[in-house]
Amino acid sequence: MKIKQLKIRNYRLLKDVSLSLAEISTVIVGRNNTGKTSLAEIFRSFLSASNKLKYEDFNISALAEFKTAQALYAKGQEEQDVRTLIPSIELEITLNYEDNQDNYGGLGDFILDLDENRTETKILICHQLKDGEIKQFFDGVDPSNPAKDLKVQITNHFETIAFAIDPSDNTNRVAVDLTKVKRVFIADFINAQRGLGDETHKEENVLGKSLGNIFKSSSLESAPDEFKTKSKEINTVVDELQTKVDSEFQEKLKGLLPSLTLFGYPGLSDPNLSAETKLNVESLLERNTRVFYQKDDQLTLPETYNGLGFRNLIYILFRLYEFFRKYQSAEQEPKGHIIFIEEPESHLHPQMQEVFIRQLDKIVCQFEKTLNKSKKWPVQFVVSTHSTHLANEVDFNKVRYFLSKDGNGTKVKDLSDVFNPDSEKNDRDFVHKYMTLTKCDLYFADKAILIEGATERILMPEIIKKVDEKYATGLRSNYMSTVEIGGAYAQRFFKLLDFLELKTLIITDLDSVKEDTAEDDKGKTQSRKRASPVNEGTYSSNTGISNWFGEKIYMDLQAIRAKSNDEKIQGQRCLSFQVPEKDSDACGRSFEDAFILANQGLFNLTGDDDRIHEKNAFDKAKEIGSLGKADFAIKHAIEKTDWNVPKYIEDGLIWLASEVEGTDENIVKDVE
Repeated sequence: MKIKQLKIRNYRLLKDVSLSLAEISTVIVGRNNTGKTSLAEIFRSFLSASNKLKYEDFNISALAEFKTAQALYAKGQEEQDVRTLIPSIELEITLNYEDNQDNYGGLGDFILDLDENRTETKILICHQLKDGEIKQFFDGVDPSNPAKDLKVQITNHFETIAFAIDPSDNTNRVAVDLTKVKRVFIADFINAQRGLGDETHKEENVLGKSLGNIFKSSSLESAPDEFKTKSKEINTVVDELQTKVDSEFQEKLKGLLPSLTLFGYPGLSDPNLSAETKLNVESLLERNTRVFYQKDDQLTLPETYNGLGFRNLIYILFRLYEFFRKYQSAEQEPKGHIIFIEEPESHLHPQMQEVFIRQLDKIVCQFEKTLNKSKKWPVQFVVSTHSTHLANEVDFNKVRYFLSKDGNGTKVKDLSDVFNPDSEKNDRDFVHKYMTLTKCDLYFADKAILIEGATERILMPEIIKKVDEKYATGLRSNYMSTVEIGGAYAQRFFKLLDFLELKTLIITDLDSVKEDTAEDDKGKTQSRKRASPVNEGTYSSNTGISNWFGEKIYMDLQAIRAKSNDEKIQGQRCLSFQVPEKDSDACGRSFEDAFILANQGLFNLTGDDDRIHEKNAFDKAKEIGSLGKADFAIKHAIEKTDWNVPKYIEDGLIWLASEVEGTDENIVKDVE
C-alpha cells in the first residue's frame, strides 16, 4: 500500500492544500515559514497519543469562521447549518492498495465500495466539535473577545475522529476507531533538532536511546524469530547478572545502610532498612549504553569523538533501522509506513547531502533483501530540506514546492507539472541538469536575477548595495538568487520561474551586430554579421531577446529599442537590456560597454559626440574582454568601488524591489 495523495485543511499555514507523494521519496522545498514542518506535525498530532491539537493549531482564518458561526447561532440558526461553518482540522489520505488485494488485513475496514477493479480508498481524520455540544461550546465564548475562550472551549469540546470514505462517493463515509488507522499505516519522525551537540553541551546519548527502542521491538511476540532470539539472549545475560546482584551485591549494599535507631526517631517499630536492585534491559540500553566506533583491535572511540556530520548520518541510518524493526515487529503488519525526515543536511557537507538522498531509495532495497527475505517494506519518505545540493539532486517529479506569500496560507505545488513530459523534455532535462551542476537556489529564493555572465555575477552584490543606498529599495533584505545563465538560455527557465511564482529580473545584452560581406577561402562573397556599436548595428544576435518578443534570431535592433516598458514585462518577469544613460544617446551593446558609458570619467572618455563615446566604449570593452572580464569585475568589486550603476540595471532593480507589478511605473524612465 502507498499513500497517493494528502489533503490538509485548517492546520497552521496549511489552510487548504493538496499534494501527491512519490513512490518512495518525496522532497519538500520552499522558503522559510511556508508550512513544511506542519506537514509532519499534523501526522504526529493525529497519530501520537501525546500530541493533542489546540486552538493555536488552527489556521489564522479560523478565528473569523468561529465568529461567523457564533453570530448565526446567536440569531437562532439551525444547529445543523451552524455546524457546517465551524472550522475543523482535517487530514484526508488517499491510499492505493493495489499490492494488497490478496491480503487486505486492517485495510478491510476502510474499503467501502464494491468495485473489484478499484484499488483506492480514503481515510479522513478530523479534529472537530463533538456531536450535540454546539450550545455548550458557544455559551462559553465571549463574542467580544473570543480568542481566549476558544482556547479552553476547543480543548473541552473538540475530539479527533476518523472516517473511511468511498473515493467514488464522498458522501459515503463510515466512522472508524482511530486505533484502526494506526494499524493500517504507521508514521515515524526524524526531527531537525537531534541532540547532536558536543560534550560541552551535555549531549544525550541519542544512539543508546535508539538501541533501547530496537530492543523493545525485538522483544515483542510478533517480532521476527531471529530478532526475538537475540533479545532473549540479551535477557538471559541480564538474568544471570540479576542472580549475582541478588546474592553478593545485595549483601554488600545492606552494609551501607544505616539502622533507623541511629536517628532516634520515636515510633519506628522496624529499625532496619533493606534494599533491592533490579536490572532493567531497556534502562541499561537507553541510559547506560554508549555506542562506540571501532577504529582497530586496540582502540574504540565514543560517538562524540566523530564529527557532527558523520554522527548525524549514522543517527539517521540508526533511526531508519529502528523504524524498520518496529514495522517488522508490529502485532498486525501495517500496510504502509511513512517516515518524515526534517533537514537531513544538518552538519553534512554538500557531497554527503547528495549521496544521502541518492542512497535513500537503495536503503529500502537493502533492508528488504538482507533483513526481510526480500519481502516488500511499503515505506515512503517525506524529506523537508533547505539544501540546494539535496533538492537539486532529485528528479522534478519528486519535488513538492511550498509557497506562502502573505504569511497566512500556503500553496503546495507539484514540480512534475512544470514541463510537459513529452513536448518539453529537452527544457526539463536542461534546467534540471543546470540546477544540479550549479547548485541553483531558486527553490528557496524570495526573488531572482538572471544574468549573462561572470562579470555581472561578481559585481551584482556591489550593484545591489549601491541601488539600495541610493533609492532605499531594501533588496539586500530579500533572499536573492542570482543565476548566471547567458543570453541564449534564459527562456528555458521561464516555465520554472512562473511555476515558483518568483519575481524575476532578466538582465541581458543588446548584442548589436551589423551585416557586411567578405570573401571566403574559395573567393566567394559571403554575408556575415559582426559585433558593432549600437548606432551602427541593424540586428541583435541575442536569441533570448528575440524569443521574449516572439521573434526568431537576429531581431531588428531598432524594433527592440523601441519596445515599451510594458512590453518588457511578462507577469512577474521583467527583461532589462542596455538603454542610454541620462542626458545621453550613447548606448552600450554589452555590460562592459554600458558600464564604461555610465562612468565616462573613470575610463577617460573624451569628446562631445555620443557616437564617438559609443565607439570608444565598444573598443575599450573589447580590450577588457581580451585582458579578462573576471579581472575587470574583481577590480571594481573590491578595489575601485566608486562608480555608477548602468541605468538599465538600475531601472530593473527598482522594478524588482517594487510591490506593484505589471505596469509602466515599475520601470523608472528617468532616474534622478
